[in-house]
Amino acid sequence: MTGNIWVVSDTHFSHSNILKFKRRDGVTPIRPGFDSYKHMDEHMIQQWNKVVRPGDKVYHLGDVFFGDKERFKSIWPRLMGSKRLIVGNHDDIPFLSSGGFFQKVQMWRVWKDHKIIMSHVPIHDSGLVRGATTTPMMLNVHGHIHQNKSPKGPYYNVSVENLDDYTPIHLDTLAAHARKVL
Repeated sequence: MTGNIWVVSDTHFSHSNILKFKRRDGVTPIRPGFDSYKHMDEHMIQQWNKVVRPGDKVYHLGDVFFGDKERFKSIWPRLMGSKRLIVGNHDDIPFLSSGGFFQKVQMWRVWKDHKIIMSHVPIHDSGLVRGATTTPMMLNVHGHIHQNKSPKGPYYNVSVENLDDYTPIHLDTLAAHARKVL
């Protein structure tokens, strides 16, 4: 047991337009069932706090929010846990690093003991091997691609659309997956 360490990505808090995004079929929303971004935000806050306790750590793999910074400032303290950011392509790094929102801000995080590397975007498969071997040495836990499948190989997509009802996933679950696929 690693303790209570949770992982999530691409929450896009307050992003009203994401509710208009469709799956590849062009019809089905990637985030169905929400009548507004406020409804979506409240559901994600509820799901987060359903599993994360105040002393837990949460690694957010980027694309935290879109829109009004004041609204974000009111949402963020409602989320339990000590938060760390793996920077996403839509994150306002100066804002998110200066407001005390995150205890750490990083580009990636390696868990050697678990053979996991966390990043926002999927890492090219050549970055998951060492030396002359072509056998993957690490599971890449990532976000960025929302409802789409990860590339073939040792990848695990933790975008909220791929998690169980928008609920952060425990590091132990990811470590078990790494043991299975590596």
